[in-house]
Amino acid sequence: MRNLQLGGLKNIEDLRKQPFYRFLHRTYLLHSIALGGVLYVVGGFPFLVWGVGVRTTFFHHATFLVNSVGHMWGNKAWNTGDMSTNNWWLAIIMFGEGWHNNHHAFEYSARHGLEWWQIDFTWYTIRFLEAIGLATDVKVPTEIQKQRKATNGRMMATQN
Repeated sequence: MRNLQLGGLKNIEDLRKQPFYRFLHRTYLLHSIALGGVLYVVGGFPFLVWGVGVRTTFFHHATFLVNSVGHMWGNKAWNTGDMSTNNWWLAIIMFGEGWHNNHHAFEYSARHGLEWWQIDFTWYTIRFLEAIGLATDVKVPTEIQKQRKATNGRMMATQN
């Protein structure tokens, strides 16, 4: 795994220690080729196009949508030193990723929808995985951490 300048790898040290994830990282290209081969055998060229090309294009565009809209339109709940915003409609169609200012404020958090009313389907999935024992040591920000990052208006509302 390469050393990234911005943010580093501090939040994935637990994953880097697990042999299964190291194996997946080392063999990613083989898995991609195998998927393409299986899709071609099962459904020919159309399955290959839809299962690899269209799927990859769709999810790249979804990621770019979050990174564009999430830095242009919406509200800022946290002092993050960047242009990230929370956008409710983006959060709904992107399973919680639209709470982008929350994500930038608490990058370690498994939960992006930090308020009870912020819909976050990814968080609901993580909670389910935690309930059945497939996710452990799930991290979310404490109230004190939230107060330290809050914008002035939010800080005053929290203190009253």
